[in-house]
Amino acid sequence: MDSFYNQKKILVAGSAGFIGSNLVDRLVKLGANVRGTYHLRSPPAINSEVEYLKVDLRNLQDCLRVTSNIDYVFMAAANSSGAEIIEKTPLVHLTPNLIMNAHMLEAAHTNGIEKFCFISSNVVYPLRDFAVVEDDVTNEFFEKYYIVGWMKRFTELMCEMYSQKITNPMTTIIVRPGNLYGPYDKFTLRNSKVIPALIRRAIEREAPFIVWGNGEDLKDFLYIDDFIDGILSSIEKLNEFEIINIASGKSISIKELVRLILFATNYAEADIAYNQEMPSMIPKRFINIDKAFKMLNWQPKIGMAEGIEKVVDWYISYYKNCSPEDSYDY
Repeated sequence: MDSFYNQKKILVAGSAGFIGSNLVDRLVKLGANVRGTYHLRSPPAINSEVEYLKVDLRNLQDCLRVTSNIDYVFMAAANSSGAEIIEKTPLVHLTPNLIMNAHMLEAAHTNGIEKFCFISSNVVYPLRDFAVVEDDVTNEFFEKYYIVGWMKRFTELMCEMYSQKITNPMTTIIVRPGNLYGPYDKFTLRNSKVIPALIRRAIEREAPFIVWGNGEDLKDFLYIDDFIDGILSSIEKLNEFEIINIASGKSISIKELVRLILFATNYAEADIAYNQEMPSMIPKRFINIDKAFKMLNWQPKIGMAEGIEKVVDWYISYYKNCSPEDSYDY
């Protein structure tokens, strides 16, 4: 991988986001020439070797500009949020994301991009009691994810069109992640997802320590460094249209997650209170990663306990003199 990305011209759309900021740093270390886009929110840590462009990817001309003279595109730009916003205002994820995704595909194809990686979601899978493989999509979605699920799924279909349904195709690769966590995630009270929210409240010694739901939900969590390994391998090793799961392949309960977080933050004595009136999402998610191992020779390296400790250490250092709200541009 080290030599593959050296001097390659890479666009990371959404370089200010959680995935994008981690991906940018890794690509720079691999010697790539990196261009990153951002919109309203500035990158959390500016890398001096990256060409940053402030653009609106809902605008086709901006998309054409940022994809010019680029080899590979990682489409990490998205309007995303936590469970409460998804439940109360799901339409915020529909129109902006569909427009961005459609324009970016059109611009990449127009500019002759060699490979386009779309970061999708495991919400495209139906509820199942077994580990889902890439072919298990039925276009049935968990009700609370109906809108965001269709947004992701339709973009996947657009990717397939550009790869397989036109005379001058562009290679597109669809990656379906597990639930990602790590440095530069959203830790604000309004926007954070489960792991960042629990880590912050544990560090701040919330009492009682509130956990949404009953703690029995089972989820597949993957540390961001392992995910970056997976998507970089996807671009390097896949030369035609593919859909691939990049996840841990192991699911844990929210109760076990809480135990790991409280241990890592030295708050094992917390008075835990489960609030079943608060929004919760998919009760069970198991993801099969056999295809990634077979085609990419990829598997996760960082276990949950180690990953949680890494994030806690990063959070304490990064937010030593400020709060997440101080450094977040809404």
